[in-house]
Amino acid sequence: MNRLIYLFRRLLMSIPVVWLGVTATFLIIRVGPLNPAAAIVGPVNSAQAQERLDRIEEQLGLNDPIHIQYGEYLVDLVTFDLGQSWVLYPGQDTVALLAQFGPRTIWLGLWAVLIPIFIGIPLGIYAGLNVNTNRDYLASITGIVWRAMPNFWLAVILLALLSRTDALFFGSGWESFIIETDLIGAPDLSALGTPEGFIIATKQILPAAFVLGSASMGNELRLSRTAVLEIINEDFIDTARAVGVSRWRLIGKHVLRNALIPLIPVVTSEAYLLVGGSVLVEVVFGINGIGTLFFDAMTSGDLPLAGSLMFVFILLTVSINIAQDLLYTLIDPRIGYAERR
Repeated sequence: MNRLIYLFRRLLMSIPVVWLGVTATFLIIRVGPLNPAAAIVGPVNSAQAQERLDRIEEQLGLNDPIHIQYGEYLVDLVTFDLGQSWVLYPGQDTVALLAQFGPRTIWLGLWAVLIPIFIGIPLGIYAGLNVNTNRDYLASITGIVWRAMPNFWLAVILLALLSRTDALFFGSGWESFIIETDLIGAPDLSALGTPEGFIIATKQILPAAFVLGSASMGNELRLSRTAVLEIINEDFIDTARAVGVSRWRLIGKHVLRNALIPLIPVVTSEAYLLVGGSVLVEVVFGINGIGTLFFDAMTSGDLPLAGSLMFVFILLTVSINIAQDLLYTLIDPRIGYAERR
């Protein structure tokens, strides 16, 4: 029950954050220098174009007082009525577009999170358990290099490497390795439930996910190494050794459990970067997900669609933050009780 109260408090605290985010988005769209109706009409160089612009502004409620527009905007968001696209996909609901483009971004984000977790964190733990050895130095240098490489630079290098090297993977190129796929393009998720469909969708997304998760992988490697070093120097570890606890039980029960606690905010904070970084990576690799949709909406002037996607990004960010707090209480229940006191 205390854990539920703790989570409920976090939900209440997230409401002002969401409100500030949607208010800033509304001001950018409705009070900013760009006119959403002008993006639909295009250049106003005739009386007919001006008449059409006035008619669209009236239909969209842009001539209403700003407080009325703001109130209607909040009501629509609370009821999750995200409106429609005005320019890119005229008349199509934003929710339908999210259902169409969202699975590709979710698939990309899933692998971009899993790659650092299953590569970066184990390497960091391995380096921490073998401190001041050649293996430690190699892992540490690898983390620094991955952390320093910008996504856009790594994306270009990886695309050039995978597209021009025909004998990189056991005598074959990336596109023909294991199973025939394209290097650039949206992953096919229609047959994800079948083994062949899963392999195809995974292989198609791995290059983009590797680029998106590269900075996170280096950061998590470095921080997990530091966390392990801090734990193994604690007095209770020396006490466990003195009473005869085996090395593997010591590592599994005491070192890893305590080292994972400071890594929770790191992993979840890296997820924030994935939300923004997915726009660049999706455009470069042609993933055609929500990031690409947001980029196209901004460049084409489809501000209502862009604003609705911003609201989704805000909700996603707040949800990640709440998940972080929940993970804290699951790993260390004392956190919830301390908050209560």
